[in-house]
Amino acid sequence: MKKRILAAMMAAVMVFSMVGCGSKADEKTDDTAKTETTDNKGSDEEETEIQVFIAASLKNVMDELATQYNEEHPNVKITYNADSSGTLLTQIEEGYECDIFFSAAQKQMDQLESDGLVVDGTRANVVNNQVVVVTRKDSGTKVTGLDNLSEAESFALAGGSVPVGKYTRTALMNMGVLPKVDDPSAITTEEVSEALGGLEISEQDNVSKVLSAVVEGSCEVGTTYYSDTYGFEDELDILQTVGYDLTGNVIYPIARVVNDEADDAQNAAADDFIKFVLSDNAKKVFESYYFDTNVE
Repeated sequence: MKKRILAAMMAAVMVFSMVGCGSKADEKTDDTAKTETTDNKGSDEEETEIQVFIAASLKNVMDELATQYNEEHPNVKITYNADSSGTLLTQIEEGYECDIFFSAAQKQMDQLESDGLVVDGTRANVVNNQVVVVTRKDSGTKVTGLDNLSEAESFALAGGSVPVGKYTRTALMNMGVLPKVDDPSAITTEEVSEALGGLEISEQDNVSKVLSAVVEGSCEVGTTYYSDTYGFEDELDILQTVGYDLTGNVIYPIARVVNDEADDAQNAAADDFIKFVLSDNAKKVFESYYFDTNVE
């Protein structure tokens, strides 16, 4: 009887000791799991890299979006190629490796789609923008907008193949300054200059170069996008925000590009990044950079 009681007491002590040790082990295991979850966030994804071709006017906002995306997907390297949409289109058509095209205009995306280089079902409109006439704060210009653009000493204008250059030409055409044509982008810089009374025009390759020409003072005025004035509020004056009635909508579409060199991990990452760009969280970022996300 005494042996049985002693055995029972020893068993109870062993169970209590195991429970105590087990509790500490569980706590250690839980802490380790938390650390591993934090340290290996997104580590279940295969390492890959995606090539994203973006309109020059998207560079700042897309840098921030890439940073946010990589917080959840550290194994996905996002490499941007930022230039005019026309230049990017040509590069893709010439065989440059590209996974995603984010254009500043529908025309270039339409062309890419007609080339059979847009993956079906991936095209979507992301943001709208507005053309603005800008000058340096200390320029002393007499120009108030497109109406009296001819009073400027010099004008920075993107080429016709650059979306902002096309939108500017479209606005001048709708104002009656330029003749009506089917394709405003075909109107040369020389023809724009002549229509504006021989105004000195510095043709630029993309919207970022237009902005630089005005900020640096090499041109008195220029036409850029409202979003491009972000960060330059202390240096630039917006003389006019050109209405959609003159330019039409300035829609930026995105799509995945047919890339025969991409593997499954690369294609999956490209699809996921597009999904992220279209998310509500991304919309808030776009809006903070002066883009309009109210698009269909």
